[in-house]
Amino acid sequence: MTKQIHVVGAVIVKDGLVLCARRGQVRTLAGKWEFPGGKIETGETPEVALAREIREELGVDVVIGAAVEATVHKYDFGVVHLATFYCELVTGEPRSTEHADLRWVAPAALDALDWAPADIPAVRTIQSQHA
Repeated sequence: MTKQIHVVGAVIVKDGLVLCARRGQVRTLAGKWEFPGGKIETGETPEVALAREIREELGVDVVIGAAVEATVHKYDFGVVHLATFYCELVTGEPRSTEHADLRWVAPAALDALDWAPADIPAVRTIQSQHA
């Protein structure tokens, strides 16, 4: 049976820009851009998991807002179920503990980045909502 992986991603918007995170070179999907987040642990709701992951990965607290997109994408390593949510920063400035790079990008320029395939539907939705 193919491994099912349930993850969440944060579309953090600040001053009209979206926070994008580039995966490190030694990780799966090395060098691809994604929305920061991570795996949903047993017993967590997607929103609780996302708040926890953002605190762990970026050292900031966020308020989870509206859902952006729910995507299912089959990779060689398994099937990723990605739920993305708009988020608002509550405290601090994001700093990376797991990503090679963080970048604030205008919605219209998001498609200039090399995105992980599961994140592309969310990129399209964000662009259509901010056109």
